[in-house]
Amino acid sequence: MAKRTVKDLDVAGKKVIVRCDFNVPRKDGKITNDNRIVQALPTIKYLIENKARIILMSHLGKVKTEEDKAKNDLRCVAERLAELVDTKVSFCPVTRGEELEKMVADLKDGEIVLMQNTRYEKGESKNDPELAQYWASLGEVFVEDAFGSVHRAHASTAGIPSIIKENGLGFLVEKEVTMLGKAVDTPERPFIAIIGGAKVSDKIAVVDNLLKKADKVIVGGGMAYTFMKAQGHNVGSSLLEEDKIELAKEYLEKAGDKLVLPVDNVIADKFAADANTQVCGNDIPDGWMGLDIGPKTVELFKETLAGAKTVVWNGPMGVFEMEPFAKGTLAVCTAISELPGATTVIGGGDSAAAAIQLGFKEKFSHISTGGGASLEYMEGKELPGIAVISEK
Repeated sequence: MAKRTVKDLDVAGKKVIVRCDFNVPRKDGKITNDNRIVQALPTIKYLIENKARIILMSHLGKVKTEEDKAKNDLRCVAERLAELVDTKVSFCPVTRGEELEKMVADLKDGEIVLMQNTRYEKGESKNDPELAQYWASLGEVFVEDAFGSVHRAHASTAGIPSIIKENGLGFLVEKEVTMLGKAVDTPERPFIAIIGGAKVSDKIAVVDNLLKKADKVIVGGGMAYTFMKAQGHNVGSSLLEEDKIELAKEYLEKAGDKLVLPVDNVIADKFAADANTQVCGNDIPDGWMGLDIGPKTVELFKETLAGAKTVVWNGPMGVFEMEPFAKGTLAVCTAISELPGATTVIGGGDSAAAAIQLGFKEKFSHISTGGGASLEYMEGKELPGIAVISEK
């Protein structure tokens, strides 16, 4: 069933809590990439224009100690947000108490209060009912717009909307759910899934679900070496999960020609950008490790992608952060971006970082803002922060 969105809600003059994802990268206290703030602007600006009184909540980083609190203060986000919107933005340095309550009470139509990091509260990640109740008491309407956090049943993502029944999805989460749903659940065929990254254990549920749904599943990156070992190849000192070899054998048997694996590799004598490198087939000599797919594999993957109408990609093909091992990921990026009339979706995380770093940001139908959430969606799991939102 379709979920309610912010457009279905009466927000004028009401206190609206918006769960955002302002988990931005920083260096020396300065934001190095404001993409997550920019992604939240459509929902925030809609609420400003529609005269809501806006209470923004987000986590930032991991908070375990008092030192972590100082490192992960959200004030820098409030300062950047104030530069991006045409309204008053106030920062509340606490997560509960009189100061927060007064700032919320003093809000005028179209104004914003950004509350301090939700993870300052120990009860946040435990979805503490008392904390959720307290935060919910601050608002009358709730908007879920933090796709990067909807797979976590935290007080601010799942607790508040279970109490505030006047709730809906923000534009960012609505777009994520629409694009991922279109690609994974109702794809136009041929539908090709590409799964990369380091470990089989991280992605096995995704491979499992996508083998049922896709016409072909391409596997690259470090996880491919466990499959190659399962095929009986020597993988040298490549990344290998010994305890997953039997499972990989099962998948190879079950999937048949639906599973497309590398046929050659770029190998190195050490894990470094200045390593000696060479291209070899699927038997890697001892003392060498596979760090990227080889040129024959690039051609095989391109052939597999030819004519695809839907492509979902999660995980790079090699160690793209090092220039000598970025060619496979770059080639896959290029091949996907050139598919005529295809719906192309990147499931966040490292593959999103790779696509953006390699200059392909505008070349895909959708690049997800939530690696963990999109991964769980691809696994077929229910996302707690979305499940709790009311249906239309």
